[in-house]
Amino acid sequence: MVSFPAAVTAHFLGAGTWTFVLCAIALVPLARLMGEATEAISHKLGSGLGGLMNASFGNAAELIIAIAALRSGHLDVVRASITGAILGNLLLVLGASIFAGGLRYPRQTFNMTAALSGSAMMFLALTALALPDLFHASRGKAAEPVLFPMSVAIAVVLLVVYALSLVFSLRTHSHLYQGGDEGGEPAAEGDLELEEAPAWGTKKATAILLLSTLGVVVVAEFLVHALEAAIATFGFTHTFVGVIIIATVGNAAEHSTAVLMALKNKMDLAFNIAFESSKQIALFVAPVLVLLSIPFGQHLTLEFSHMEVLGIAIGVGGATLIGLDGESNWLEGAMLMAVYALLGVTFFFIP
Repeated sequence: MVSFPAAVTAHFLGAGTWTFVLCAIALVPLARLMGEATEAISHKLGSGLGGLMNASFGNAAELIIAIAALRSGHLDVVRASITGAILGNLLLVLGASIFAGGLRYPRQTFNMTAALSGSAMMFLALTALALPDLFHASRGKAAEPVLFPMSVAIAVVLLVVYALSLVFSLRTHSHLYQGGDEGGEPAAEGDLELEEAPAWGTKKATAILLLSTLGVVVVAEFLVHALEAAIATFGFTHTFVGVIIIATVGNAAEHSTAVLMALKNKMDLAFNIAFESSKQIALFVAPVLVLLSIPFGQHLTLEFSHMEVLGIAIGVGGATLIGLDGESNWLEGAMLMAVYALLGVTFFFIP
């Protein structure tokens, strides 16, 4: 946590590039603390309210960073961070989990029904995020006046579907997401997260959640403020910063947890983390940002670039292919990470 006071100091000293670097580093432990505090509180609330809280706060760090960028008018960075979060979860997080688990276990299995359900949800998200770009490409300038109203309508539909997906995963089909075998048998209590009960009590966890959230808000504001200085220093584009750097920082907590679950041979949970986080970004974070852009006077649309749409399609397709047979090995994980690296190189060269 030394990076947090260092980032604050760099900000007030006007060291733009160092502020960006230190803020990016500081966000990783802060996001981790938010996740651990949320888990501790959820454990006390029970499966119903606890699951709802996990779903609500699962990508809070990414949402806070995106709101800071939205308020500053960096709409391209906001869209790029959405793209990067989806790609990071479907390719990097899932790939690293499969790779790490596969090195310890030659063959790992997971609930194919839950994996394919997540893939279907991401196909819906891909459709929604691709339509504004396709509409603009087909109609030209005539489409520009209606892109924002169209995005608002899509955002409302996505939020409704997200609410329905919570009912599906937390109520009607919760057994599919509890780390059981392929037949859907529920796992033993405690398999949902780490095996031991949370070390923090409710009051302590609530205090840590509030303080870490405040820390993320402060650091996110400083990071966005230093964005242009970092871009000028390193020569990165706004797209690359959003897709790779900001998204990777925001995904750090999910990444470590998913890999840990894979190393424990709990591939159901590793897949669930990757797909649920991607789903939350596409069906909750993205539409919320569109609606929040109205009072901010920014009018964020869901018109992603051709390359971003293609990248999301590749990510959804790759994760779906891995989930078709209900088992995984380390080579499949390596291939997913290789696809992520190829997309990263491509986004690096996009002007």
